Amino acid sequence: MRVILLIAAMTASVALLPAQEPKRGDSPMWGGTPDRNMVSDETGIPQEWDVETKRNVKWVAPLGSTTYGTPVVANGRIYVGTNNDGQLRSGIEGDKGVLVCLEEQTGKLLWQATHDKLASGDANDWAKQGICSGPYVAGDRCYYVSNRCELVCADVEGFQDGENDGPFQAEKYHEQQDADFVWILDMIKELGVFPHNLATSSPVVAGDLVFILTSNGVDETHVHLPAPDAPAFIAVNRKSGRVVWKRNDPGKNTLHGQWSSPAYGVIAGEPQVIFGGGDGWCYAFEPQTGKPLWKFDLNPKDALWKPGGRGTRNYIVATPVIHADKVFLAVGQDPEQGDGPGHLYAIDATKRGDITTTGRIWHRGGDDFGRSLSACAVRDGLLYTADLAGFLYCLDAQTGQQYWRWDVEAAVWGSPLVVDGKVLLGDTDGELAVLAQGKEMRELATIDMQNAIYTAPVAANGVLYIANRRALFALAQEKP
Repeated sequence: MRVILLIAAMTASVALLPAQEPKRGDSPMWGGTPDRNMVSDETGIPQEWDVETKRNVKWVAPLGSTTYGTPVVANGRIYVGTNNDGQLRSGIEGDKGVLVCLEEQTGKLLWQATHDKLASGDANDWAKQGICSGPYVAGDRCYYVSNRCELVCADVEGFQDGENDGPFQAEKYHEQQDADFVWILDMIKELGVFPHNLATSSPVVAGDLVFILTSNGVDETHVHLPAPDAPAFIAVNRKSGRVVWKRNDPGKNTLHGQWSSPAYGVIAGEPQVIFGGGDGWCYAFEPQTGKPLWKFDLNPKDALWKPGGRGTRNYIVATPVIHADKVFLAVGQDPEQGDGPGHLYAIDATKRGDITTTGRIWHRGGDDFGRSLSACAVRDGLLYTADLAGFLYCLDAQTGQQYWRWDVEAAVWGSPLVVDGKVLLGDTDGELAVLAQGKEMRELATIDMQNAIYTAPVAANGVLYIANRRALFALAQEKP
């Protein structure tokens, strides 16, 4: 199967951060900012390019044979999760989970984090799938989830600085081009987690805490849940790697897997960390303590779960997006289960308790919106998102009214990006659609990227980055 995309007695400070707004410069995490809103203020982003003639192509860096990790750009480095089929770091052979660190200006490999596959095999660590997690880079540390269901803290310098940082001193791979691990939290060993097929969550950081989903799910029967009491959502001290709090709200109601990623924001003056659960509910917690704030059921009450994607009840794969005191989120399933009826909601995140009824602002679903893996992009009162079936939507962010729907004519696993007046979306046929931002549907370009795109576009420091299945492209407008 292919995958779509940590309790110690201690305190941790979470800063009351201002609302995250799109910005220029680095994109140091999945979604660019902790609210995960897929928009950017970068300008001068090319509208068209050609990967064969290299027009508007700054550089191309090889990746493995399967790449699900959306690029992260921070402090002159780019981080991408992939597999080891390309043997990017010479001398390491075989199927591995890999996080590569590249030089931003040239695409040159600086170092590589290499993780062996789990001995349990496909049930927990599917072959050739690599690392799906998009890192969170904060200062001199990089946080991500490995294919082995570990939350990893790595030194951004790798071993290039000649030092072995932190308490972790047992790196299997420790040459100059290897990763320097500061600490590793093994969620299988320490928390009893049973990841279904692959661990994938992209961390978000606030203050001294790292938040992730654990990917706890069913076994190879797709029915039995081996670890119903294992945590689903955790907060970890980012300096020590110790678990600060954990939650198991989905529990025995976990349908299949838990592959979403959390979001963080300040809503009506109060910080919240938002998780999309494997039971189809969205949960909000007080970041410092894990105290529940609200929950919202994204499935109709009469929806039925049937393994294999045959039912109408779904879980959450997409990442919640926070904007203007609202949370925007859709349900979906493993894409190998195929398309089916889905649901997209705008949720009033100022409410408390079970807000399934009171917190619903608007909803789209059934015939007019399918299962989705995609995060939303909200800009200038408009919401852009996609469903697995291959439709890109432009909706009114306040009402859910549809302005247009564009058919990319292929399945969509990634998320759209809004940047420089354009809406960009890749598909599994390897094409990148470029549409005009706004209420009028207008195609600007459709570009052949030569291989399937499972990731989201990223704009940083005047450059657009697109990772297809096998390569990372840095795209910049050529000077006349």
